[in-house]
Amino acid sequence: MIEAGSGVWAVLAIGMLLGFKHATDADHVVAVATFASENGNAWRGLWVGASWGLGHTTPLLALGIVILVLKEALLDRYEAIAPVLEFGVGVMLVFLGAQVFYNLRRGSLHLHEHAHEGQMHVHVHSTHREGSEPGNGNGLHDILRPQFRLKSYGVGMVHGLAGSAAVMLVLLPQIEVFWVGLGYLVLFGVGTVASMSVITIILGVPFAVMSHAQPWYRAIAGIAGAASLLFGVALMTEIATGVSVIPF
Repeated sequence: MIEAGSGVWAVLAIGMLLGFKHATDADHVVAVATFASENGNAWRGLWVGASWGLGHTTPLLALGIVILVLKEALLDRYEAIAPVLEFGVGVMLVFLGAQVFYNLRRGSLHLHEHAHEGQMHVHVHSTHREGSEPGNGNGLHDILRPQFRLKSYGVGMVHGLAGSAAVMLVLLPQIEVFWVGLGYLVLFGVGTVASMSVITIILGVPFAVMSHAQPWYRAIAGIAGAASLLFGVALMTEIATGVSVIPF
């Protein structure tokens, strides 16, 4: 058992490092890549990733607190239903990928009139991407203003209850002091939020660069959607058959 004064700082550091690493899991990256296709500015990915991280942390924090109290009794039950939850992640990834192709298919060019420095201009737009609508400024102040993304939060919650998050929970029954365990959970969440925010910004760069070149933008978005579809199907197949399909 891990008691106060015995490896406490090591436990807290492990929580933070696991959070950083956990956000890089393939199913997580594939999911947020579909969100990146909805933004016209890479920096807006900061809030997409942060919302996903908060959603991911919410159920794990609640479940982790209960495990700290009940120890192995609850952890064993969670591990028994974890494959079902992971299958749900596969279904969600297929839905996200299909949504990307649906949005691409229904896209049609249309005109919008904007005012720039007192002058009216007519611009041609395709389908709007989240955060790129007329009137949603792209200035630093607008980008850095916190923007909660409910969809990202919900997807993060689904991921939080499944997959490799169980690795983080395994250590909890060994932590004797409740406050140390709580700190471990909180730092895991902080690491996850920070890591996913950076990852989403990086994923948003090609979409932002190609935002004015529709053929290239659609191609990149299509790749993100296809990756989500294929990974979701592979994940469900692997869980249903027990045969390893995903090589990483």
